[in-house]
This record gives sequence, structure tokens and C-alpha cells, in this order.
Amino acid sequence: MAENEIDLLLEEDEADDEDTLENKYLVFSLADREYGLEIKYIIEIIGMQPITEVPDMPAFIKGVTNLRGKVVPLIDVRLRFHMESIPYTEKTCVIILNIEGESLGLIVDTVREVVSIPSENTEPAPKMGDGEANRFIASFGKVEDSVKILLDVRKLLRDDELEVLHDKLPENGTPA
Repeated sequence: MAENEIDLLLEEDEADDEDTLENKYLVFSLADREYGLEIKYIIEIIGMQPITEVPDMPAFIKGVTNLRGKVVPLIDVRLRFHMESIPYTEKTCVIILNIEGESLGLIVDTVREVVSIPSENTEPAPKMGDGEANRFIASFGKVEDSVKILLDVRKLLRDDELEVLHDKLPENGTPA
């Protein structure tokens, strides 16, 4: 999806009232799977940016980028989900989130669309083993004949991983 198409999707949603953002999800893909993020957490979607690696970070935290003067940590969602790494392409997108006042970038294969998934079309995630990936899933959303994996963005980083980020990136956003 081209950046201007993505901007258009988000601008359409910005025109809506806050209340109408409920049950709206930005759908992105990794390999052949589609995931949804609640649109209320999304600041913007951008193309790949230059990444500055930060030492001693978990492998899925690719580093930081300078987004208009603000240093933003970037998570490669493929690596976070223990999927095979692939080279970044022109379709690779960075979804910038605001989670409890902190910016975070998610690197994904591509952004697909914004969809409305009423709560009656969602089902809680069944317990499927003790794998770490289960904690990221908030629910499953049914859209026509497909199922989207709806993520809980607040659980993408564990508390200990957040501490590492805060230790390496003090409040001014400059790597320690």
C-alpha cells in the first residue's frame, strides 16, 4: 500500500469523532497472516526509516529512528513473533503507536486496510499452549470469510523489556 493511500485511510478516520474509532482496526500483514491493531493507538504510518542500532537490546528491537526530532524505538514484529526475518522492501511499513504517552514503531510487511469489527464479531483467544505469542493476542475478529488476529499493543513488550528500553533511552530520547 502506498504511503499516500495509508495517509488517506488515517485522514478519513481522523475526521471521525473519537467515539467512532471504537471497533476500528488497522490491518497489517506478516507473511500470509493478517493482524489488527486498535486504531486509537496509531499516530501514523510511514515507510522504512534509517535505523540506529542500540547495543544490548533484544534482537526484535531493531534500534531507534529519528522521527521529526523524536527518537522512536522500532520493533520488528516478525522477530517479536519468532517468524523468519525477511529483507525490508518498499512495501515494508512502520506503524507509529502511542502507548500510554510513549511512541513506539512497529515494522510490518505491509499495511492492508482499516476495518470495523463490531464486538459481536470478535471472539476471545482460546488458550493454545503456554507460548509467549498467546499473550499478544487480544481476540480474533471475523471479517467476511477471514479471521484477523487482534493484538493487545500494551503487551508487545514485557515489563523487563520496557525497563531495558527506558535504561537505554532516557527521557530525552538520546541513546545512553
